[in-house]
Amino acid sequence: LYDCMVAAELAGKRFVVLDRPNPVSGRAALGPVLDRAFATFVGREPIAQAHGMTVAELALLFNAEFLARPVELETVRMTGWRRADFFDSTGLPWVPPSPNMPTPETALVYSGTCLFEGTNLSEGRGTTRPFELLGAEGVDRRWAEAANALDLPGVRFREAYFAPTFSKFQGRTVGGVQLHVHDREAFDPVRTGIGLLVTARRSWSGFAWRPDNWIDKLTGSTRVRTLVDAGADTDEVVGAWETDLAAFRTVRREHLLYR
Repeated sequence: LYDCMVAAELAGKRFVVLDRPNPVSGRAALGPVLDRAFATFVGREPIAQAHGMTVAELALLFNAEFLARPVELETVRMTGWRRADFFDSTGLPWVPPSPNMPTPETALVYSGTCLFEGTNLSEGRGTTRPFELLGAEGVDRRWAEAANALDLPGVRFREAYFAPTFSKFQGRTVGGVQLHVHDREAFDPVRTGIGLLVTARRSWSGFAWRPDNWIDKLTGSTRVRTLVDAGADTDEVVGAWETDLAAFRTVRREHLLYR
């Protein structure tokens, strides 16, 4: 969206956004906010990891806050959508935006468990439950036990074993966890992802970040990686971004179209 808006401005074209539901609702923004020094195709500008906005709202925010020269923007609003609505409230068919986003349940957990792309653990690619199954060779029941001991809201973790058909550990059986979200209103995907990183590092001696520090691109700074490596607990890691997140929420509020 951002890159297309930049291209439209450079070409002198009007930019029209036909809005669509945020599949995981439009609740408050969650997670770390990007530091521009870590901008990549994963994230261009300082927004929260889980922004809780629609594409039209994002376009308004980008145009007002980040584009050097605003584009001529037109947004076409939805009817019948409310911020609290999850995808199953829309009555629309789910069309996977990616082969590894097969269901709305995948989308619900993705903004937290996508962080495992920055580690040497499988994020469940090559299974029927990508981003809901996580694991590696040598991981055992201790990870699920440690994750459940965090008592994270809205989710429980089951010891699980699986063999990815592609991607990490292709054709090999690995141990790990499966997420079971039982209260999506209370569930915080980003806090959950951090809790899983913290407990994975503590319960499995083989834990490692990807050598290119991809986790820094995913989280928008070095903060998550360095805190987890220093032995910080979940609350400490989450607390480290609260000031930045509060500032983003203030800016975000100015561009919301729906209640």
